[in-house]
Amino acid sequence: MTKVILCFAILLVMGAVFGAILAFAAKVFAVEKDPREEAIAECLPGANCGGCGFPGCSGYAAAVVAGKAATNNCAAGGAEVAAKIAEIMGVAAGESVKKIAAVRCTGCGADHTKYNYQGVHDCLAASRLAGGGPLACDFGCLGMGTCEQVCPFDAIHVKNGVAVVDEEKCKACSKCVDACPRHLIALEPYKTKKHVAIPCSSKAKGPVVTKICTNGCIGCSLCAKACPKEAIVVENFLAKIDYDKCVGCGLCAQKCPRHLITVDGVVPEVKKPAAPKAAPAAAPKAEPAPAAKAEEPPKAE
Repeated sequence: MTKVILCFAILLVMGAVFGAILAFAAKVFAVEKDPREEAIAECLPGANCGGCGFPGCSGYAAAVVAGKAATNNCAAGGAEVAAKIAEIMGVAAGESVKKIAAVRCTGCGADHTKYNYQGVHDCLAASRLAGGGPLACDFGCLGMGTCEQVCPFDAIHVKNGVAVVDEEKCKACSKCVDACPRHLIALEPYKTKKHVAIPCSSKAKGPVVTKICTNGCIGCSLCAKACPKEAIVVENFLAKIDYDKCVGCGLCAQKCPRHLITVDGVVPEVKKPAAPKAAPAAAPKAEPAPAAKAEEPPKAE
């Protein structure tokens, strides 16, 4: 019994000694943290989504204080948080452009498959099979919800075989962008009053697309020709929008023969050309007045 008490006492003394040493070392080698770092961390939403490009909110706060990150990089916080961070740092808040994750596929090729898939319900698993998955379109959404599983904001869900983004919930954290094995999700800037999008990723030739999708891009270039700002180019049989040039006029959507291009998420109705105005009927010509008969001179008697 005495030995047990002695051992316990020795451990207690050793613990106290080592604790004192660690406390002393912590004070001697302590690295002073800028108080602004803690203030920035407190105003961040705490989502730790990584959309800023740094490991969590604390990592972003440290990067801002160190001058390695802008004050408006927080996707989840938006302009309000950017203004608070700028106030803490004593700088002007940079202009932040709203971005949103866009699924560049309409899912209109979901009924065309190469084989019946019965494996793990995961896009990444399906994409590793022969042919890159069961979908006939090698560039379409597999619709198995890998993006849905990684979204920290519950902003993306699979509906009718294709991933759909909830614009109200999306914070542009890019988790779904990184998770998609087919790389068909991208962040698009909402810079214009009306947002124009081309929800297709197919690089197949037109005749191939028409066989496996009801409205995929066929690379006809009609949209590019209609754009007054030259904001659309066709590369590898796929039309792409340059959002630095796009003004949101929607003329490209009017010309798309596949009814693919959307304006604010909706395919606009094609405006029919106005019928030419009928020429006004010509007024009937007035008949000329009969010429007055010349008076005959009186006959001499």
